[in-house]
Amino acid sequence: MNPKRNIRIFIAGHRGMVGSAIWRKLEAEGYTNLIGKTSTELDLRNQAAVHDFFKAEKPEVVIDAAARVGGILANNTYPYQFLMENLQIQNNLIDTAFHSGVEKFIFLGSSCIYPKLAPQPLKEEYLLTAPLEPTNEWYAIAKIAGVKACEAIRKQYGKDYISLMPTNLYGPFDNFDLKTSHVLPAMIRKFHEASQSTVHGRQSTVTLWGSGTPMREFLYVEDLAEAVVFAMENKFSDNLYNVGTGEDLTIKDLALIIQKIVGHTGEIIWDSTKPDGTPRKLMDVSKMEKAGWKAKTSLEDGIRKTYLWFLENQGSFKEVKI
Repeated sequence: MNPKRNIRIFIAGHRGMVGSAIWRKLEAEGYTNLIGKTSTELDLRNQAAVHDFFKAEKPEVVIDAAARVGGILANNTYPYQFLMENLQIQNNLIDTAFHSGVEKFIFLGSSCIYPKLAPQPLKEEYLLTAPLEPTNEWYAIAKIAGVKACEAIRKQYGKDYISLMPTNLYGPFDNFDLKTSHVLPAMIRKFHEASQSTVHGRQSTVTLWGSGTPMREFLYVEDLAEAVVFAMENKFSDNLYNVGTGEDLTIKDLALIIQKIVGHTGEIIWDSTKPDGTPRKLMDVSKMEKAGWKAKTSLEDGIRKTYLWFLENQGSFKEVKI
């Protein structure tokens, strides 16, 4: 057996959509010493608890997939929790890992760290060049602080701490709670539920937020997991990398793809009184491709797989409470 497969890897947030995908990928690659704690076993917001955990478990690699996350509504309604809890979680992990001698740390962020009106596609160097999108700046500011903390450790101490910024993610174990979910899983649920109910012999209409004109890029979560394992197994020359497909589409086109896959035949109504969010968020993924990694799951394939998972797990969706 490859002795490297026995390194102690702590995946923070291993029960979430991203963390569980990374866990499955590492297991599939033959890694045998994976560490995961639920939020009841280890509250990552508690500095002393995180310190005690590192002392006891001695992880050699840390992958930070833990965060307080949500869509426009959740970010807008709970700005303090989105700022403070994310700062607490990542500060405790980064600082304790550093002081515990962890050489490899992978910090996962989000494309929302980039300015609202940055040129497209988004390049890593656009960070901190203009104002953020107001509806999720609280989350973005926390994530930017994490990116900068990893960069500072890398610069000052030469440790291999890197940040990966994924685009919009979706896939198995996503959050399908309509109050707190992101656009793609929310659409899957809305179209599915509408396809199950009829009014005067016709399937129910589906009402979607905004105008449908914003452009978005989506990455299947299993592809991100591959990128994380790739980053873990290789030494990157820089500290910040975008992870995405490099392709986007309008929210309206996304709705039509999901509608077709789900088999909904009713009408779609666009509620333009609701916010659109950022007009466009396309990632420049050339830096990651140059490092040797590229996404491979097509959007239709990914949505099909996600919808099958949705159908098989309807009785056991996680509820995201703030």
